[in-house]
Amino acid sequence: MKKTANRRNFLKLGLASVIGMTVGKDLLVKPAHAADLPQLTEDDPQAKALQYVHQTPDSEKNCANCALIQGNDGDEWRPCGIFPGKAVNANGWCSAWVKKP
Repeated sequence: MKKTANRRNFLKLGLASVIGMTVGKDLLVKPAHAADLPQLTEDDPQAKALQYVHQTPDSEKNCANCALIQGNDGDEWRPCGIFPGKAVNANGWCSAWVKKP
């Protein structure tokens, strides 16, 4: 069971890296600040594909404690490696969620 979870996390992080490198090339040059980014909507096609919601029903799994979140701890809206060019709600969740180490 442990190996399956580790493979899943590896695949999620790998997918996030590929998406970030292909879609977010410009973000590598200029760091994103959540205040400069539009907020991700739940209607966004990529958000729908990853089942993103602004408010997670599970308080232990949210964007704020995901390994893919960027920006400053405590900010309500922060950049995310999965959604380049958009800010996600720190209380949100998507199916790419991976616990911070």
